[in-house]
Amino acid sequence: MSYTLTSSLRGYRTSDARARDLAGKLIRAGLVAIGLLIILLGVLISPLPGPGGLPLVVLGLMIILRNSFKARRHFVRMQRRHPKWVSPLRKLMSRDPEFLKLFWSTLLRMERLILPRSYRFAARVRGGVRRTWTPRPA
Repeated sequence: MSYTLTSSLRGYRTSDARARDLAGKLIRAGLVAIGLLIILLGVLISPLPGPGGLPLVVLGLMIILRNSFKARRHFVRMQRRHPKWVSPLRKLMSRDPEFLKLFWSTLLRMERLILPRSYRFAARVRGGVRRTWTPRPA
């Protein structure tokens, strides 16, 4: 009699485990869909003045990377291939992102790509700020 009870409980546990696996997959797929919608919203908001689109894109990417194994694998592959382009996103997704430092380094990089040397202003501003903010030796 205990044999039949054990076998019926074992059968119940496997179906319960299957149900949990299915529920987990459905929840993960739902979160990935929500992440995609947030990214789409961020892209649509990005032409407006201000940095409103970038935080939404980063938030959506974080949701997707936490819930999709394929996306995480693809993101790591992209980071290995193009570390200069993916590293700002990784820095923004860290626990304590340094927004000002990241913004400044991205501004300098974009300025270097777009403007000729005579029109670059951020590097000159950085030099002036460094000279005024550095403590003088006693």
